[in-house]
Amino acid sequence: MAVLDWVALGGYFVVMLLIGVWSHKRVSGVSDYFTGGGRMPWWLTGISHHMSGYSAAVFVAYAAVAYSYGITVYIWAFVPLAVGTGVGAIVFAPRWNRLRRRYGVASPLEYLATRYNISTQQALAWSGTLLKVFDVAAKWASVAILLNVFTGMAMNTGIVVTGVVTLLYCTVGGLWADALTDFGQFIIQGIAAVAMVVVVLGKLGGISGVSTLWHRLPDHHTEPLVGPYTATFFTAYIVIKIFEYNGGMWNLAQRYMATDSPKSARRSAGLSAALYVIWPAFLLFPSVAAPVLLPHVADPQQVYALMSEKYLPAGLVGLTLAGMFSHTMAMASSDANAISSVVVRDMMPVLSRRARGMSERAGLLSARICTVVFITLSMLVAIEADHFGGVLGIIVALVAAVMGPISIPLLLGMLPAFRKCGPRAALISWAAGLAGYWIVKYGMGSADQTAIIVTPLVTSLVLYVVVGLVSPEPNEAADAIVVAVAPGGDEGAAAAGRIPVPADEQPLMTRAED
Repeated sequence: MAVLDWVALGGYFVVMLLIGVWSHKRVSGVSDYFTGGGRMPWWLTGISHHMSGYSAAVFVAYAAVAYSYGITVYIWAFVPLAVGTGVGAIVFAPRWNRLRRRYGVASPLEYLATRYNISTQQALAWSGTLLKVFDVAAKWASVAILLNVFTGMAMNTGIVVTGVVTLLYCTVGGLWADALTDFGQFIIQGIAAVAMVVVVLGKLGGISGVSTLWHRLPDHHTEPLVGPYTATFFTAYIVIKIFEYNGGMWNLAQRYMATDSPKSARRSAGLSAALYVIWPAFLLFPSVAAPVLLPHVADPQQVYALMSEKYLPAGLVGLTLAGMFSHTMAMASSDANAISSVVVRDMMPVLSRRARGMSERAGLLSARICTVVFITLSMLVAIEADHFGGVLGIIVALVAAVMGPISIPLLLGMLPAFRKCGPRAALISWAAGLAGYWIVKYGMGSADQTAIIVTPLVTSLVLYVVVGLVSPEPNEAADAIVVAVAPGGDEGAAAAGRIPVPADEQPLMTRAED
């Protein structure tokens, strides 16, 4: 890279750290650290939700699919995100916000202790935390691949550099730092992506070149679903993303919780859904066009980086690399914040009685320590990413497949139609879904991505519903939560003031802010 490229990249890192320092002043307690104190504007949480929803894998793994298969990557990978987030704007986003406003919860899993029981909460907390270590590891590996192409930096060094910078700003600033850096990253990434699209269009002969591009692409590259990406895979992916992007990916639930009202949460989700329709098309266009411009790339995962080096002028290369960093750092920092909220609010109080009565200062210190530990573990896994199927193998085969069993009890537990599905239904669906994944992936040795994705999802969903119908577990406290988070539920639960839990479990819950 040229000197101007290094200046652009270095400036990006400095701005991220300064935002972290500024955000540190806004964090005075656990609620500020995990949910921004419920004071974030809807447009900021909407952009943050969007930026935290994907990483540099867009420029590595998904770019490779675009280069090898064409526009199908937009159809199966990003249309489901728009659909899932759009559904969430109506169904789930307002409910997450009411949970925080009504009961003062600061963790997405905090309400599960009462909705089901402690055992269910802990099962989802431990398995979800382990899954997130692998998920974020894939993101570090993606950035390391890009750094290697641009600068020649060793993979392991790239993982450590990116992880440490993210660690510094998100540890001190909490969710405020995450959201504000997401916004800054959105601007930087936007400038870089638009510049890349303009350059590629110029190489194709201008805007008119788009109309002829489709005839110059390899066979099947203009088909919406092709290769391993079948209609069944696409349908299953939509269902998975409905769960994942509305709470199953815990950090995204925090964005809804951080707004000031259910209406703002709904607008936040709507903005994110709109961005998922528009923005990935810009990001993926250069990789879709790459077979025409660079027809003989040995490693498709490097195609976006190679195009940036070949076509962009000095300065813009560094800015493009910064834009690629932005998605990964946005997702990883928000994941780290979500995981630390689950550990501090849901896991530590069960493991230690002392943790149930922690002061605000002790809670903040614990949150920051958990953030450090989580990011460090994910970097160690990233160094060994190839042993887990590479970047796309982790994102699709592992994360997408296992997300269903973890998120189905979490999300459906808020809906009235499933109010009689108790801890028995939740635990059976969770365990059977994970077992289904293990059997198909390792017991049968299947390489069929559709089977790997569909089996755990369908198993968990069917068993959750069937067990709830066959063996209902009525629970007044659980019913009160379902009613309170429904539209109009604020008034219906006004007298409660807090989640009704047994006296010996009350230290696990926080009092309502109002």
